[in-house]
Amino acid sequence: MDAIQLAVGCSHPLYGPQARSVAESLNLPFLDRVDPKFIEDYPVLLWLEEGGLSLQVTGRKAPGPVRAEFVSGKAGYRRDHGGGAGQLVAKAVGLQRTSKPLHVLDATAGLGQDAYVLAGLGCDVTLLERSPIIHALLADGLARAAGDVGAGPLVARMQLESGDSIRWMKARNDAVADVIYLDPMFPHRDKSARVKKEMELFRPIVGADDDAADLLQVALERARYRVVVKRPRKAPTIEGPPPNTQLEGKSSRYDIYALRALP
Repeated sequence: MDAIQLAVGCSHPLYGPQARSVAESLNLPFLDRVDPKFIEDYPVLLWLEEGGLSLQVTGRKAPGPVRAEFVSGKAGYRRDHGGGAGQLVAKAVGLQRTSKPLHVLDATAGLGQDAYVLAGLGCDVTLLERSPIIHALLADGLARAAGDVGAGPLVARMQLESGDSIRWMKARNDAVADVIYLDPMFPHRDKSARVKKEMELFRPIVGADDDAADLLQVALERARYRVVVKRPRKAPTIEGPPPNTQLEGKSSRYDIYALRALP
């Protein structure tokens, strides 16, 4: 799939300096104050408005923005209604098997939703996202959430790092986390299936993670207790050693590589 052409815009001159800074840091064209409905030269904008930085499809009938959101929406509802303790990701990481606070490395952080669930359940989470575009969205979401009464204490447990996950882990000789969590982009081939709008935007920006096998191998060398890989439910396992066990949900599956017993 061809790389998507992006530009940066904003909804009001008040956001112009910050939007320009984003454009310069990502080496993207800066359009200043524009209305995405009337943009024809770029199919997607990095769009800065009152709600924060987002990916916004252009055109008159475009869907709404996609952003990293921790204060409201699904993340806020989950935080206010149990925090996600019953979610499969919590069980896959092993939170029910230990009373010790775990350090989790989310090596494919995306918009940080799984990391936020784990932080809400007491984990310290290091986040890595190698796409500069998605990294910018995530950094903006964390910054906005930091000042919120409900979300602030949770995102304080989330540390966003820069760089490619494979290089980042290889640069460290010892275990980098108790659990390493991977959710590599899986090539979507079923054109008839419904896909979340963020995935429709992410694929041309991020592409498929063709080095997923290398990422898994390095993770197995750098995790202290286990590696957890999230996959589409019917997807094959990543090339390499087979997982010790699997947890299946309605649409996703967690492949668990247990290295040693959790404390």
